[in-house]
Amino acid sequence: MIEITFLGTSGAIPTISRNTSAIYLKFNEENILIDCGEGTQRQFRKAKVNPCKITRILLTHLHGDHIFGLPGLFQTLALNDYQKKLFIYGPKGTKTLIKEIFKTFIPHKRINYEVEEVSGTFLKTRDFEIKSLALSHETPTNGYIFHQKDKLRIHKDKIQKLNIKNHPDLKKLIQGKDIKINNKTLKSKDYTYLQKGKKVAFIFDTKVCANAKKLAENSDLAIFESTFLDNSGQGEKLAKEYNHLTAKQAAELAKQGKVKQAILTHISQRYEFKEKLILDEAKKTFPKIQIAKDLMKIEV
Repeated sequence: MIEITFLGTSGAIPTISRNTSAIYLKFNEENILIDCGEGTQRQFRKAKVNPCKITRILLTHLHGDHIFGLPGLFQTLALNDYQKKLFIYGPKGTKTLIKEIFKTFIPHKRINYEVEEVSGTFLKTRDFEIKSLALSHETPTNGYIFHQKDKLRIHKDKIQKLNIKNHPDLKKLIQGKDIKINNKTLKSKDYTYLQKGKKVAFIFDTKVCANAKKLAENSDLAIFESTFLDNSGQGEKLAKEYNHLTAKQAAELAKQGKVKQAILTHISQRYEFKEKLILDEAKKTFPKIQIAKDLMKIEV
């Protein structure tokens, strides 16, 4: 199960109800922070999440509303004797940024970290992989796909009928191996099924482009920025000028990509308490869409 917590859902400027961009993804032992806008540390407190559990940080781009929370977060980790190695990923320029943050704010008490400027599939584990594609914004920008790998699962009802529920050899079945118990051969293909892995796409700060479409394609959940309303073409003009998406464009990407569920975030301060306008516009194109709220949690 993938758990997503929206720590910040505002656009460039925080509002009364929305903090700047940050999303927390939890999967097994991984705790991944996607962007770290100003005030993210306080959002961790409100969400009752210990920031020292973070294992990785994905930065979409280096605009302030997505990174201003990093100095404070790093200081907190250092002061709390963060024991893990922190892996940080982002677009071109990320290495210089992180180096300068530590040099300026944490020159003496450092934490163990590693920075990688990424493109394409950059992380593969036994259980998941993460891929980056370049988006079209004012500065180098990455979109990300978190993809849980397919897994063999045991048909528990079939095993229960054999009265061998806790036999130590059962785990071999999900390794694709046949086993023999009580002189009976159990074939892996007969007692297991393939559980398809879930795919979550993060598409922030971009105008409509080919890679935005690729990221969204066949996602179980796609999270889109939605900075503007279309407003009969006026919003689309602004979105193109500032390299952002309208709610309608995000919904179109979701529909074209056959997304199972879509969520809009990065909501401009101009729509504070007017989010229904955004939702109504998006739902005309893609009904299975909702707007994120700060501290909202969902499971995929």
